[in-house]
This record gives sequence, C-alpha cells and structure tokens, in this order.
Amino acid sequence: MMAAEARATHGEIRLNEPMSKHTSWRVGGPAETFFIPASLEDLSEFLHKLHRDVPVFWFGVGSNLLVRDGGIPGVVISASRILRSVERVDHYVVRAGAGLPCTQLARECLRWGIGPSEFFAGIPGSVGGALAMNAGAHGGETWERVESVRTIDRAGVVSQRAPGEYTVGYRSVHGPSNEWFIEGTFRFEPDVTPSKQVMDDMLERRKRTQPLGLPSCGSVFRNPPGDHAARLIEAAGLKGFSIGGAEVSEKHANFIINNGDATATDIEELIEHVRQTVIEQHGVELIHEVRIVGEVAA
Repeated sequence: MMAAEARATHGEIRLNEPMSKHTSWRVGGPAETFFIPASLEDLSEFLHKLHRDVPVFWFGVGSNLLVRDGGIPGVVISASRILRSVERVDHYVVRAGAGLPCTQLARECLRWGIGPSEFFAGIPGSVGGALAMNAGAHGGETWERVESVRTIDRAGVVSQRAPGEYTVGYRSVHGPSNEWFIEGTFRFEPDVTPSKQVMDDMLERRKRTQPLGLPSCGSVFRNPPGDHAARLIEAAGLKGFSIGGAEVSEKHANFIINNGDATATDIEELIEHVRQTVIEQHGVELIHEVRIVGEVAA
C-alpha cells in the first residue's frame, strides 16, 4: 500500500499532520502520513504491508529534531505510546522500551538502587533517541550500559542485536541499515548505588543553566574535542543573536530557542550562521547533533 492509502487494523492514521505539534522546537511542516500503532504487532503488520517505495521516518519524542517547513513525505511512525515499558530483568539488568523517557528510566533505576544510572536524567529525549545517537550527560553515555537491543526493520521483522553489531562513537551510532530501535537492555554495576541527591542536583543544574521553559531542542552542537561548543559560541559574541523568531539563548549559548514565531528556516539559518561564525573566529568547525529532516518549503 502507498502512504496515502495506508490503513492499520488498530492504529491511528493522520494525514498532513503538522509536525510543529510534535517537536520540542514547535516548528515543522506536515507529515504526509502520521501513523500511531496500537501494538508492536500492529506496527510490524503495517510495515510489512507498506509499499517499498514509500519513505519511512521513525519519530521519537521530537526533542532532538528539526523538521523543515516543507514537511516530511511518506510515512512518519510515532511508536512511543507502545514502547514505554520498563522492567528489571535481574539484579543489575534493566529492559526499557524505546519510547520511555530517559528521565523515567533514571528514576526507576534509582528506585531499584542500581547504577550508575543518574546520567540518564540529564538526557531530555527517549531511550530510542538515546540509543540512536549514543546520548550522554554528566560523564555517562548510553552505549556504555547497553547489553543488547531489539530493532524492527522496513519489512516489520523484529531482531535482537548485540553491541558488537554497531559502531559507536561520541554522539554517533552506525549499524544495520533501515532498522529502528524498539527496546534496549542495560547492564549496570553491582558495586554502584545511584544517588537521589546527585540526580536532583543534576536536574536542578539543568533548570538553572538551560532555558527549559522555552521551545528548544537541547544542545544544538556537539562539543569539539577538549572544548565546549557553548564556550566557543559565547566567545564569538553570539548570545542573543537572532534570525526571525530564532535566537541563540542568553542563558546557554548552545541552545537555540523559538521566541514564539520562528520557522524551521529561521532556526536552520541560525544554526548555519553560528557554525560559520565560530569557524571564522576560532577555526573550529562545530558539528550539529540535532537531526535536520524534511523538505524546504516551496
């Protein structure tokens, strides 16, 4: 079946769904077809029946994503509703669905007394997003804890995979193509007990140093080796610089905020302006960790 003709037995299909309703930047054009599966089996059947020429984009919680104003052709799959489980497999092993917020994973690990797990509280997105980009915070990285993952491919086939099947780096993960993470199993340490105080301090530091009350995507750029992107951007005099409704945050220079009327084009142009200015002033090329997808508006 083609995208516009796609039908699911139990899931929800929305046509021309504005992605601005789903991204943390509150911008983005429409998804041609937006599919919310009712179960993993429903998702598998949908993918299996979908015409192979229809592009598929896997959507998490939209916290690290810029959707261009022209929107996303084909099918956008939003499976976070069905992938929110978390369970303790044994004393030091936890299994979590890809749609589970990382902060919730951190809290469950704290409740079970297993760690080091506090760093997950510093990751603003979902477990699936953390797996896809090796997200990290406060000295911890996702794939340091991965014991195995489950994925689903373009044909709806579910697979169990080991960490050795992926090449993992700083904010980058490369593995089998046309597969999406649906679950991660994480192993923690027997001699480490997580601290509620450490987690609370981490969350309080985020509130104090980041513009959490405004639409943004979190950190826009990766930290270059031996330095911090925020320091370079601030040193270039870019705090408060704006294009349209997009502005480099006065509170944290590696955040770009939507002041209420920004377009995706404003944000993308500001990202490029920051990148070029830092190259010119510091000789350092910043790499954005935010994912930019979709088509430019006609």
